[in-house]
Amino acid sequence: MTRGLLTEFDLHLFNEGSHSRLHAKMGAHPVADGCHFAVWAPNARSVHVIGDFNDWDKSAVAMELRGDSGIWEAFVKDARVGQRYKYHIRSRFKGYKVDKADPFGFYHEQSPATGSVIWPRAYEWGDAAWLKRRAKANAHREPMSIYELHLGSWRLKPEEGNRWLTYRELAPLLVDYCREMAYTHVEFMPVMEHPFGGSWGYQITGYFAPTSRYGSPQDFMYLVDTLHQAGIGVVLDWAPSHFPADEHGLKFFDGSHLFEHADPRQGHHPDWDSAIFNYGRNEVRSFLLSSAFFWLEFMHADALRVDAVASMIHLDYSRQPGQWIPNQYGGNENLEAISFLRRLNEDAYREIPGVQIIAEESTAWPMVSRPVYLGGLGFGFKWDMGWMNDVLKYMALDPVHRRYHQNDITFRSMYQYAENFVLPLSHDEVVHEKSTLIGKMPGDEWQKFANLRLLHGCMFAQPGKKLLFMGGELAQWREWDYETSLDWHLLQYPPHQGVQRWVADLNRFYAAEPAMHRLDCEPGGFQWVDCADADQSVLTFLRLDGQGRQVLAVFNFTPVPRHGYNIGVDVGGPWVEALNSDASQYGGSGLVNGPLVEAWPGQVHGRPYHLSLTLSPLALMLLRPAGQQ
Repeated sequence: MTRGLLTEFDLHLFNEGSHSRLHAKMGAHPVADGCHFAVWAPNARSVHVIGDFNDWDKSAVAMELRGDSGIWEAFVKDARVGQRYKYHIRSRFKGYKVDKADPFGFYHEQSPATGSVIWPRAYEWGDAAWLKRRAKANAHREPMSIYELHLGSWRLKPEEGNRWLTYRELAPLLVDYCREMAYTHVEFMPVMEHPFGGSWGYQITGYFAPTSRYGSPQDFMYLVDTLHQAGIGVVLDWAPSHFPADEHGLKFFDGSHLFEHADPRQGHHPDWDSAIFNYGRNEVRSFLLSSAFFWLEFMHADALRVDAVASMIHLDYSRQPGQWIPNQYGGNENLEAISFLRRLNEDAYREIPGVQIIAEESTAWPMVSRPVYLGGLGFGFKWDMGWMNDVLKYMALDPVHRRYHQNDITFRSMYQYAENFVLPLSHDEVVHEKSTLIGKMPGDEWQKFANLRLLHGCMFAQPGKKLLFMGGELAQWREWDYETSLDWHLLQYPPHQGVQRWVADLNRFYAAEPAMHRLDCEPGGFQWVDCADADQSVLTFLRLDGQGRQVLAVFNFTPVPRHGYNIGVDVGGPWVEALNSDASQYGGSGLVNGPLVEAWPGQVHGRPYHLSLTLSPLALMLLRPAGQQ
């Protein structure tokens, strides 16, 4: 009889759709005298384990079906760590035969090879202090500034043929850079195993394996561990919305549409030519729940950013009439996907202290980041795609025209606390001929850099957590290319140095000043001073911490300096200009206020005191009362 790891209770939870730790029992698990294998293939007539241990003989090791669970098991004596393997599946249908990689594989061969690899799961973590601290923190009231990056193209090794860095090579470099730039978190574009590099990792075949492009699973653990020990959180992109059609992957796994819907109106994604998970199938729900828990719990990730949520919850996403099937009530809501996401969020927040699940959701779906018990989807945060589109559209305008589009830059205040938002300037905005962030900016070269600094200031001053894709802090001119390194050589030039220094100082101020982050997700954290001066394209508002601290944000969206500009405040006496994007160290003209500015009695903007400021050209100024430092 096969020696299996799965208990009857495991099988019950798996078939019920509630198992969240299948990675501990499914796939390949080496022990001293061999290896346990388990795979789900309910419509297979037979399944054989093939690999280096049996010369890939398709009949040597027959697996045994475990009751009516659909799971096949085998124990292979003397199968060793490092050996490659696959499952040879003979379907009950039409004589279909195929060799499949392990859906629960912990390690896979490097693309273009497609085999799975027997590999141990042990690792000695050193981040207990980080996890304890994280569990006690209120993430919504903590600073969160995320540096989004693609591991393969952040830096290359030119002296070794421009190869990418390994996880272990990346670890100290990334820690040093994040400390230098004062980021609180990094976000990795998908590290899950994927066959096509051009998908940037979003076409996943290995939902339980870090890509072998950069090293072993333990090497990836070392990267996470090193970041945690340095006080830097780790966010992972996770794509449960679709998967590729590669023969060795999940699609048509056992000669049936096992993981995906059979009807292409439900099971085929027209934008990405990929398959869509059948969220209504219990075993698929267990598979995806377990994948999420694997990365959050086993691999110690602090957060998952769930990709393309809109495509999951809308049956008609990117489809024309007649190309989709309404739900049982005639609507376009994918009730099974909604149910799955709610279950995922409830389970993760209940069982793994301090983690976050972040939705990339691009529509106006209500209550994405509100609790399930209130009718929400249960996410902790949601990307504010509306803000991203509005601010980029506004900043691309010639400043002379901005006076006619003031609403683009102020509209967010109407909804900014409707969700717990992350403000993203992500990879999607610097590819596919959209130009880079600095490339989108209008004006001559000086104005482009000034506008870019102003764009970064817009993100940091607004309520919400922050996300910037790599290269944005360098003012990179060239669109991101996943096969080449960032243009680090640009930092030899003062304007690029200035933008980088500006982002670093914004990060430090955002983290150090409670008024800038404590009420990022609560309405008491923001007050308009004046949003109506469209003629001069000036905006002023306060950020507050609810305990008496405040920061005044003043934006001049034109290149015209304005002297003696009066702004109402509630606190009299001296104020300090903490940051000014026009300061000379950032590449600006050096037209700044300070070191102290007096707030005199006299009502302006309905407030009892006022500051008379010089508004620097194309600049953000952040001021606070001198007494609160």
